[in-house]
Formats: sequence, C-alpha cells, structure tokens
Amino acid sequence: MSPKKILYVVLGCIGLAVGAVGAVIPLLPSFPFLLLAAWCFARSSERLHEWFINTQLYKRNLESYVNGKGMTRKAKMRILGTVSAVMLFGFVMMHRVPVGRWCLFFVWVAHVIYFIWGIKTITEEEDIAFRAERAKAKEEEKDITA
Repeated sequence: MSPKKILYVVLGCIGLAVGAVGAVIPLLPSFPFLLLAAWCFARSSERLHEWFINTQLYKRNLESYVNGKGMTRKAKMRILGTVSAVMLFGFVMMHRVPVGRWCLFFVWVAHVIYFIWGIKTITEEEDIAFRAERAKAKEEEKDITA
C-alpha cells in the first residue's frame, strides 16, 4: 500500500472516531468528521469504503446528503446547534482577539446561510423512503451477484 493510501486510511479512521464520539457528545459535530472519513476511505480502499457506507452511523447522518437528496430539518438543527455552540465557545475565549472574533462570526454566518439555503431540506418521510429504496436496491444487487 502506498504512503498516500496509508495516510488516507489513518485520516479516515481519525475522522470516523471523532465523528462517532460527536454523534454521542452534543458539543462535538459529527457531520464534518464523517464526511472526512467517507472521502478518505473512498480514496484509500474500496473495502473500507464499502464497510463505512454500510454502517448505521453513515446511513443516519450522511447517506441522503451525499447522494444529493438533502438533510432532514432535525439533522440540520442538530448540526447547526453543535457548530454554533462550539463557535460560541471560541468566540468567548477570544475576548482579547477582536479579529479572531470577526473571523469566527463570518464563518458562522456563512455556515448558517449554507445550511438554510444551500442544503435541501427533506422530510423525515422522504428520508425513510430514500433509505428503504437504497436498501431494496442493495438487496436486488446482492441477489443478482449471488
């Protein structure tokens, strides 16, 4: 395995670990770390990528977004709340660094704008239907190859 692929595997494992912790701890965002894991695993190993996209963690948090369907309002609010809390902590800690506060503020505003208008909001029913459709397609694919 090349050093580049090893680096992708290591980064993917770190992203997966932090994302898994973030799914449980409210102040740590899981979404960006799980996206990092998906991206790294896709570039490092087909086997790791297949394993990762079949985990419940991926299916609950990323699958519909990665496939271009969008995110549920609940997922958007969870991610925005977590990111806002983390950025608020950084904002408070930078009380002596006004430039840093402004940078955090603009990044936060851009993040909110992107989540509100840049990512399509889907209903819980659409998300459930999408996941059922994907599961059915995978079953049919499994039947064809068997």
